[in-house]
Amino acid sequence: MRRVTLSQFLVSRQRDRNLINADLRLLIETIARACKAISTRVNKGALAAEGLGFTGTKNIQGEAQKTLDVLSNEILLEANEWGGNLAALVSEEMEDPRPIPTHYPRGEYLLLFDPLDGSSNIDVNISVGTIFSILRCPKLPSGKYCEPDEQAFLQAGRHQVAAGFAVYGPTTVFVITVGDGVYGFTLDRESFTFVQTHPEIRIPEDTQEFAINTSNMRRWEAPVKRYIDECLAGSDGPRGKDFNMRWVASMVADVFRVLCRGGIFMYPRDAKNKEGRLRLMYEANPMAFIVEQAGGAATDGRTPILDLQPKRLHQRCAVILGSKNEVDRVTAYHQK
Repeated sequence: MRRVTLSQFLVSRQRDRNLINADLRLLIETIARACKAISTRVNKGALAAEGLGFTGTKNIQGEAQKTLDVLSNEILLEANEWGGNLAALVSEEMEDPRPIPTHYPRGEYLLLFDPLDGSSNIDVNISVGTIFSILRCPKLPSGKYCEPDEQAFLQAGRHQVAAGFAVYGPTTVFVITVGDGVYGFTLDRESFTFVQTHPEIRIPEDTQEFAINTSNMRRWEAPVKRYIDECLAGSDGPRGKDFNMRWVASMVADVFRVLCRGGIFMYPRDAKNKEGRLRLMYEANPMAFIVEQAGGAATDGRTPILDLQPKRLHQRCAVILGSKNEVDRVTAYHQK
């Protein structure tokens, strides 16, 4: 059976379903090409001339940057700034948005991305990835697009027109939603083409698998501790069934596992990280959009993530996402 390529899938969303326009299709294809380039650099590992180590610099988050963090950021910037699809773009590694240079045409979209999620794992050969979110640039009352400054990006997650992520693991997988479900594509190394391998992904509503960093247990809020204690009690506890724990410490890998076989992924707020640890704009919003489109749920414990109104470009939040019934249970514990 002939498989559908990413380009064919996107053309069908444009031509047959009228879900996206040509500019959005080209933008997603450009992001996918950049992810192929990043995948190639990641796969070289320690053989790459630039190596895997730290650069000696820190990003706006105050985190030490690795060489591949910087390189992945540059690949995405260079690939996307000249195509005429974007008004501006910004990443987790940048302090401020970058408007499209005036000598290039400007488009109607805004791009946010985490160029190399999980990069702390890169030197031990654990899966890493890229996460992206696409918004429309707001319009002024005159009908013209507003100046694409920080304020233009501060839109709730429900305004996303597309989101996706790539996982650079044993295979490179590209996951995408344009608002009509979630689809996965695997990179064919022979043709260097993304080919659909995961059509219409649906997350089971129930699960017996959870992902959380239990080393932070002493700092958790009571509702989270209650939920995990019940999971750990297994068939002898109030849930009456045994749970498995999985924790990769790479969000793209953990979320892809949830998409493939169900589960709940949790990075809650705690006594140390009172807002939460993950970034709302670059990680939580795009992943929440994908998870909801796959039939799951995503919350910060109290509010659906997609309903949160961002106040800052690099704002952090708590993340609890995955199988709907489990996420609803944790939310109910917070409400009590």
